[in-house]
Amino acid sequence: MKKNKTIDFTAINWLVLDVDGVLTDGTIMLRGDGSESKRFHLLDGHGIKLWMRAGGDVTLLSGRASMATQCRADQLNIKHVFEDCRQKLPVLKEFLDRLQIDPEHVAYVGDDLLDIPGVRYVGFGVAVANAVQELKDQADYITTRSGGEGAVREVVEYILKRGGKWDALMARYLVT
Repeated sequence: MKKNKTIDFTAINWLVLDVDGVLTDGTIMLRGDGSESKRFHLLDGHGIKLWMRAGGDVTLLSGRASMATQCRADQLNIKHVFEDCRQKLPVLKEFLDRLQIDPEHVAYVGDDLLDIPGVRYVGFGVAVANAVQELKDQADYITTRSGGEGAVREVVEYILKRGGKWDALMARYLVT
């Protein structure tokens, strides 16, 4: 993990997520007709909704193209989806430049070697618990949950709590 880096969690307002291995457990189920399906965790979906409710935005950045990914993005109202990215950093840089987003205001969550450049580029780089060691070595934070098992929710809570936004979100759930 990176050492001695100061992170301003109040400034993190954009979440960039890898898909396979982060929002899913990395398993792809192929049917005989060639169609595929993926398993997404509800905790992650609710975490993304909490993130958006707190004013954050989300981008999916995947090395593979998949109808299941686009379907999940549509369900969660994620408007920025980049798939079939063989080199993720150039796509990420161009996207952030186009929207004039400072990389320091971005958290990136990944699990594999393709995610290393993105994790190193942004303000808060995260590796899921079951990520490859090379990525973990570069991350600012390593989740306790594995990809596809609530890791994204964990990251959302981590950032929102440290950024002072969590308690306001919880008010709607703690009504007596």
